[in-house]
Amino acid sequence: QVHLVESGGGLVQAGGSLRLSCVASGRTVRTCAMGWFRQAPGKERDFVAAITDSGFSTYYADSVKGRFTISRDNAKNTLYLQMNSLKPEDTAVYYCAAGSEYSGNYLYTKENEYPYWGQGTQVTVSS
Repeated sequence: QVHLVESGGGLVQAGGSLRLSCVASGRTVRTCAMGWFRQAPGKERDFVAAITDSGFSTYYADSVKGRFTISRDNAKNTLYLQMNSLKPEDTAVYYCAAGSEYSGNYLYTKENEYPYWGQGTQVTVSS
């Protein structure tokens, strides 16, 4: 079983930056695909970014490409999301997710591809 805890959310002005972290416990996630999703008020949860187990391959939603960077530190069992040039439309609860063991070669973009989820962290961008 994998337990995920996000942190780093908060209130920031448009154009600012935040770095989200997601720490995994229970077992290592070094062989798992991992990703970030977000859910704005009144909307469905959307894919943001994905990363393979090595960290060498990443994939982004068009809405965040060039502004957000996903990375991971397998020694610390931690996933990151660096968010720059934030916009009000980035306001949402951000969730990290982990795939099943040995899923690490894949870049998953769909919710049902991730069996493990964190509780979410709120990001609010003011205009």
